[in-house]
This record gives sequence, structure tokens and C-alpha cells, in this order.
Amino acid sequence: MSASTRPLAPEKESHESDRQRRTSFDVWEAMAPGWERWRAQLARALTPVREWLVAELAPQPGQTVLEIGAGAGDTGFAAAAILGEQGRLISSDFSPAMVEVARRRGIELGLTNVDHRVIDAERIELETDSVDGVVSQSSYMLMADPALALAETRRVLQPGGRLALSVWGAPEDNPWASIGGRLLVERGHLAPPEAGAPGIFAMASEDRTRRLLEGAGFTDIRTENVPVRFAYRNDDDYMRWVVEVAGPLATVIRGLPDDEQRALKDLLANEFGSFEADEGYSVPGMALTAVAS
Repeated sequence: MSASTRPLAPEKESHESDRQRRTSFDVWEAMAPGWERWRAQLARALTPVREWLVAELAPQPGQTVLEIGAGAGDTGFAAAAILGEQGRLISSDFSPAMVEVARRRGIELGLTNVDHRVIDAERIELETDSVDGVVSQSSYMLMADPALALAETRRVLQPGGRLALSVWGAPEDNPWASIGGRLLVERGHLAPPEAGAPGIFAMASEDRTRRLLEGAGFTDIRTENVPVRFAYRNDDDYMRWVVEVAGPLATVIRGLPDDEQRALKDLLANEFGSFEADEGYSVPGMALTAVAS
């Protein structure tokens, strides 16, 4: 077994997971203002995923639903509208800044049945069997230990309760993210992703996602691919979007000198030529969704 594939010793693995958690926390705290600025655009692009998740979660009036990794909160808020005044949505994120973004959006919508909480999905501070459903859009793949997070999710769910989640599918089906990442690797600004490390494509494999769910104790699992499209007015619009919302990629690009950012934008424009539409670019994406109980 080569050094690159040799498993880490338990203490080293723990230290690496702690480092990944700290890095992720810093990244998403920094991304929160951008997510608030781009919330409407993100909500439009992700409408098919949000609708799938809420339909498969099938919340009922009066129930309690936990949203993990809520970001700006739109998916959970769609469920909250069904839960009614006797129900409760716990809208959570491990980034306090993101929780405040969702809180402001909830106030804007006039929602009164939502609790906003900072929650680490790997250490959920809720009682066992305390929620009727859990929903999570694009979050488990970013966690240092998704197996632990899913086990915690199973713990807080009541028997028979459902988890509806989405992650991003294969890189080739998500050029809106994979092209920029590939260019950064090719230009030496980003290391190639390590197998199993947190990242946008960490759970792109349906087999891996199923194994993680089964390992957490879920038995009734169904997956589906849900297509989306991201719209950008022009190259500048895309670059602003990436720098303000794209997590680890944004952090790398923000640190590049101006001339390298311009070079990267020119390369992206060339790559995006096949996605030109009447009013800019229309770039496809594919979410891998799952419902489990």
C-alpha cells in the first residue's frame, strides 16, 4: 500500500478531521455575505432540488422538522409553510453567520414557526427521537465525517421518520463547479481532491451515498438524479458568483493576484462557450438526491 493510500492512524485521522472542520467553518463564515447577496439566484437555480426534497420529506402540519446546513434557509422555509403554526422548523447551520442570513430571510417572509440554531451536524444537540423529519440540501458532502453526521441524523429522527437530502453528482454533470476546480488544479493553485475528503463531489457516487446511509442505520433508501441550471449574464457575473459563494474555490480565487484572476476568467470564458444562451450562459448541473428512513 502506498503512502498516499495508507489509512491514517486514529489520532492523526482525528487531528485531520479537526483541521477540516476548522477550515470549513472559516470558509462558510466568510461565504455568508455572498450567499445573502446571491440568495434569489441560488433559490431559482435550485428550485427543482428544493421541490424534490420537500415532496419526498412529505412534512405534515404540526410536525417538527430539522434542516441541517440550512444556508439561506429556503428549503426549510418551504417545509415550514406546510408545518403550520402548530408545527416547528429547526433551521440550523454550523456557521453562526449563515444562521443569521437565514434568520433575516425568515423575518422577511414573516415566518413564526421557525427556530434558528447553530448546530454541528456531527454533534446534534437534540434529544434522541425528537424530530419527525430531517432535510438537508448540499451539506453532508462538505462535512469532515459524513458517516458520523448521518448517524446523528438517524439518532434524532423518530422511528419511521424521513431524511431527504441532496448532494452534487458527478463532476462531468456539474460543469458550473468542476471546470473552475479543474483549471485551478491545472494552474497549480489547488491540490487535486483526495478520495473521501470533504468537498463538493465527495458524495457524488450513488454507491458511496447509499453505503453511508446504510451504515448510519437507514434501511429504506431511494435515490434520484435531479437536473438544474445556473444562469449567468456574462463572464464577470460568473466570476463574481464564484468568488462570493463557491466555498473553498472562492477562498483560493480571492487569494490570487489580479493578473491571474484575469487569466482564469479568460480560460473560463473559453470553456463556457458551449453554454452560451440568449442572455449569457445557461450551465447545467445534476444533484444526487436521496430519501431514507
